[in-house]
Amino acid sequence: MIDLAGRRVVVTGGSRGIGAACCRAFAAAGAAVLVHFKSADAEAERIHDSLPGVDHAAHLFYQGDLSEAEAVERMFEHVSGEWGRLDCLVNNAGIWGPNPLAELDAEALEETWRVNVHACFLCGRAALPLLEASDDGSIVNISSTAGQRGEAFHSPYAASKGAIIAMTKSWSTELAPKVRVNAVAPGWVDTDMSAAAYADGGRERIASEIPLGRIATAEDIAGPVVFLASPLARHITGEILNVNGGSVLAG
Repeated sequence: MIDLAGRRVVVTGGSRGIGAACCRAFAAAGAAVLVHFKSADAEAERIHDSLPGVDHAAHLFYQGDLSEAEAVERMFEHVSGEWGRLDCLVNNAGIWGPNPLAELDAEALEETWRVNVHACFLCGRAALPLLEASDDGSIVNISSTAGQRGEAFHSPYAASKGAIIAMTKSWSTELAPKVRVNAVAPGWVDTDMSAAAYADGGRERIASEIPLGRIATAEDIAGPVVFLASPLARHITGEILNVNGGSVLAG
């Protein structure tokens, strides 16, 4: 049992999918959680209100576009004012969509980079003073198998997730020994973001190509994220933890 009682955690993109599962898993382990969301306010409030924990009032939720520096600064000012410190930042917020090179839209390319990469840099910078004040500060970035092997017709997304891997490795040495930095690289996950790929027999085809025989649940990803943020991983930094059912043997 991982005990994170008294710990404070920010999860970006916490209103659905992997982010929501991370919020629930951290709260179940005893941590206070800030559920960040950009626009799904009803879902974020539902997740926030359903979080377990002895001190439910310690949980927070915050709306903002984290690709904008001012919104990021306000979020961490809110964290500082409410909690006074931070023990873990989970950079999870991201977008994924089809972008064939021949039809690549400059606006879609820029949006992918702003949401998937730029926001992570801004959050890491703003969270750093609070994390350095923790006795075990950590950052867990969410990458993807696409960042390790590429992904045809989704090259902007793959490039952004490859950047997250490089960011993780760079920060892990730069911020040591005060802050540990690791990443989780999921494969296919059963979330709304990937729903279109699972239509018309896609789910069965994809599952058949995964050695463990199924598509991951969001909870399958949240568990490793909580592990990396916990004292059990206190001597782990700069690692990319692959959670893909054996479909990509990258590490």
